Amino acid sequence: MSQPLTFGITNRSAENTSRTGIVTTPHGAFKTPAFMPVGTRGTIKGLTPAQVVDTGSEILLNNAYHLMLRPGDEQVAALGGVHSFMKWDRPILTDSGGYQAWSMADINTVDEDGVTFKSIIDGSMIRMTPERSIEIQNNLGADIIMAFDDCPSSVEPQTQNLARRRLALTSRDGVMTASEHESRLLQSLERTTRWLERCKKAHAKPDTQSLFGIVQGGTNLDLRARSAEQVCNIELPGYAIGGVAVGESPEKIQEVVKFTAKLLPEEKPRYLMGVGYERDIVSAVASGIDMFDCVLPTRNGRNGHAFTRNGQLHLKNACFKADNSVIEEGCSCATCIAGHSKAYLRHLIMSKEMLSGILLSIHNIHHFQSLMIDIRLAIRDNSWSALPNRWPVLLAK
Repeated sequence: MSQPLTFGITNRSAENTSRTGIVTTPHGAFKTPAFMPVGTRGTIKGLTPAQVVDTGSEILLNNAYHLMLRPGDEQVAALGGVHSFMKWDRPILTDSGGYQAWSMADINTVDEDGVTFKSIIDGSMIRMTPERSIEIQNNLGADIIMAFDDCPSSVEPQTQNLARRRLALTSRDGVMTASEHESRLLQSLERTTRWLERCKKAHAKPDTQSLFGIVQGGTNLDLRARSAEQVCNIELPGYAIGGVAVGESPEKIQEVVKFTAKLLPEEKPRYLMGVGYERDIVSAVASGIDMFDCVLPTRNGRNGHAFTRNGQLHLKNACFKADNSVIEEGCSCATCIAGHSKAYLRHLIMSKEMLSGILLSIHNIHHFQSLMIDIRLAIRDNSWSALPNRWPVLLAK
């Protein structure tokens, strides 16, 4: 059987366990550490594929659950697969839908066999099992596909920091004591392993698509170690850390990632799902993580926030009303190169013009790709400790 994915480590830092590498897939290669913009429904909202390429992005993420709902995975397959469908000829990774079982807790139920969702399109009931998730991803045709996992809240449901999610999780799962929550985490990691075995068995296209397994366990390090051992005992092209950035503090994220990363195979790509801010990414890279995705650049851009090396700018603020400077001097993104001022961007935001989200998304994705470039250079040149000099945001409290 041919191997559709290869990974080669090109440099290692002398200061920590970070490394650079190259992942090669049927639709080309991408350099690691890599940041994947999130194109949930087959598009990076508001941007053409050419604009995404111009930000420096080499791989992006689609979501199996949402593309299954609309236009339908069989429809995408009939149109040549997701690469042809969205006219993106570079690597694509699809998330399995397991995360939606957590993020949409108010409209789903979880059991041993899978998850039953209430469709956000028409209210119909949809059944997602490991086998169905893999079938969807086989139809979509992404280069890297993710196992369907059981992703619980990393903290007790009633302690979630977001009120909407706290209400959704407590409505579905109830109020949990610490011991009850630990039992739920143990159940999830054991179930995730069983589901991974089912995913691998159901995977119909191992010659063209690479299946990654996901480690769970919440913030309990003993459970993380147990999950890593179970998941990594199943031979796969790559492995991911899931169930972080789902309610816990940045400090806990760092602790979990640092502990878990070293338990994943050295010679395989390591993917941290759903993270995150610049400081979180840099900390995770130092722990040996190779791949990242996050909605922050585009979601925050659509809400009027611009990322800079010194921190975020909230462009709705009145102080930018007459500011004729670009978002960040020296930035080489298309938005800054064109000279679009903060005052103009604020005007677009306040006028609810769609161009504001487009221009800010271009800048924000470029910002994160620039961070990845500088991270790779710092690893190559053994200048890791100097990275905050170029990125003061890394020192922010």
